[in-house]
Amino acid sequence: METLRDILDAAARRVFPPADGGTTVVPQECHRDAGVLSFTAHSVVFTDEDPEWVHATLRGLDCDALAATLNPRFLAAFLDRTGRRSETIDAMLVADPLPGGPPLALTEIEDANHPRVAYARRRRDDIRAWTAEGGVLVTGRGVGGRLEVSVEVDEDVRHRGLGRALVTAARHLVTEPLWAQVSPGNARSMRAFQAAGYRPVGAEAVLLATTPRVLGGSAEDAGVTE
Repeated sequence: METLRDILDAAARRVFPPADGGTTVVPQECHRDAGVLSFTAHSVVFTDEDPEWVHATLRGLDCDALAATLNPRFLAAFLDRTGRRSETIDAMLVADPLPGGPPLALTEIEDANHPRVAYARRRRDDIRAWTAEGGVLVTGRGVGGRLEVSVEVDEDVRHRGLGRALVTAARHLVTEPLWAQVSPGNARSMRAFQAAGYRPVGAEAVLLATTPRVLGGSAEDAGVTE
């Protein structure tokens, strides 16, 4: 049976689900993350709920079938059924690793109680974080065990390209595809990631467990403010 991680790994290789208007339902990889991935003319719902409930609920919506899995009524029903919470619908972007060292000076954060590390640990596993002058870069494993990145840029150094430099540097720190989640309304962040070579592959809505059984959580917003 194809797993959520299989689907994500294939998408990172530019191999996508068939554009047939269908919806694939796969089990969650862990308790903390459920949700929807929307690719071109095909959606993936990852949940431990009954797949027939998913399909029946989608059939009952009065909307374009291609938009049904991210329709507010479906997401509200999904949240009500699972008792989870959700923050936003994000664009999914992915980039391949780059050779060599990062093009700017980074210092790894060793303090597990650093505020940015502590925040990321609520949403991801295997957290690593680095500081640069004016910014912080964080990686960790989120949805489906994929490797994800987020950055934060200090207010007084924005608009100078640091966000783009940080997300580019992240590609030099990894040996596998690196994922990012960006709110479509955060145009500055979208430009930074795309300028750094991250390519859009779809959209996602992650449903967060309100009482997580393990440390970590779903993917945090990888917004960049330059």
